[in-house]
Amino acid sequence: MTDRLNIIEFRKGDLDALRQLFMKVRQETFVWADPETFDLLDFDAQTKGEYILTALYDEKVIGFISVWMRDNFIHHLYIDVAFHKLGIGKRLLNEVVKKAKFPLVLKCLEKNTEAISFYKKVGFVEKAWNENENGPYILFELNQKIE
Repeated sequence: MTDRLNIIEFRKGDLDALRQLFMKVRQETFVWADPETFDLLDFDAQTKGEYILTALYDEKVIGFISVWMRDNFIHHLYIDVAFHKLGIGKRLLNEVVKKAKFPLVLKCLEKNTEAISFYKKVGFVEKAWNENENGPYILFELNQKIE
């Protein structure tokens, strides 16, 4: 698996595949939201100005992470469900750790229990709880490299 997995910086040629992945994973994950509210161009708007790393498996886009570097804020981390639990999220996070400063922070909706479990498993710590237009969320913080 790992010899067929490649983590690269964003390239324009992957834009359409990233848009598709972003919409697909949100529709599969955020089942409580109206799927009609998701649009292919959401990727462009929500990652504008962010540092993006793309996960490729046999040159096919299977995941990405986007970070607002000014605040070391992980805005998005999405992996195609067919590739969950294979260490791809950890690989993307480890690559971001090489570029960003600690602490790294992110917000995760409380309803997204699978993501919460993942973040805790890799070393993120719950720092605060709040609510926004999408519902209650947890603010997570990472202060160390991921093993």
